[in-house]
Amino acid sequence: MRLRRTGMLTKIVLAVLLIYALVTKIGQSDLEKQKRSELEELKNYEAQLAASVDGMQYDIEHSTDEDVIRDIAREHGFIDPGEEIYVNSGE
Repeated sequence: MRLRRTGMLTKIVLAVLLIYALVTKIGQSDLEKQKRSELEELKNYEAQLAASVDGMQYDIEHSTDEDVIRDIAREHGFIDPGEEIYVNSGE
């Protein structure tokens, strides 16, 4: 009888451990998916920053070029002397 109780207790302990392992594995899988998604977002952000830095580096290297100066000024709302600004009020 004692052997039977010990065998039953061992089965219960093993079942509890198995359930715990499965729940832990599922939780880790969800966390891994979340972390992979975050990593992908960070890689995309890094690529955007690298492109921005490249653009700024180009602007610095060509800071004496009149066309580059004009383009940067236009990005900031400046115009050449004699130009007129037309605003489309239909939008």
